[in-house]
Amino acid sequence: MSEIVTAYHDAMSRKSPDALADLYAEDGLHEFPFGGLPPYQGRERIRDGYRASWGTSPAEVQEIRNVLIHRSTDPEVLIVEQETVVKVGDRSITVPGLLILRIRGGLIVHTRDYMDATAIAGVRAAA
Repeated sequence: MSEIVTAYHDAMSRKSPDALADLYAEDGLHEFPFGGLPPYQGRERIRDGYRASWGTSPAEVQEIRNVLIHRSTDPEVLIVEQETVVKVGDRSITVPGLLILRIRGGLIVHTRDYMDATAIAGVRAAA
């Protein structure tokens, strides 16, 4: 299951909505509990949502670091701690985050994407 995390990070780094969406089950769900964004329900909505979000943002992922992967007592669930360093113009902003991934049959069926709201506000302000 850690290969899905690697592929997820690769998609983020390349800002590839297609690569990210392809990691999801057809009816997968991606939620942003602290992000103030509506959830993306279904692979194609995930693709469209990230295409719109990444396509209009000047922010570029420089690095995803301090990644810790925790296995839960549920064999389908991974918990991923991470810091994403984002460059916007001449500023680098570190966005701490936590992903809770439910993976079934080699595909993500549910993501809870917790991002530091203050850091995200800084990214939006810099953009």
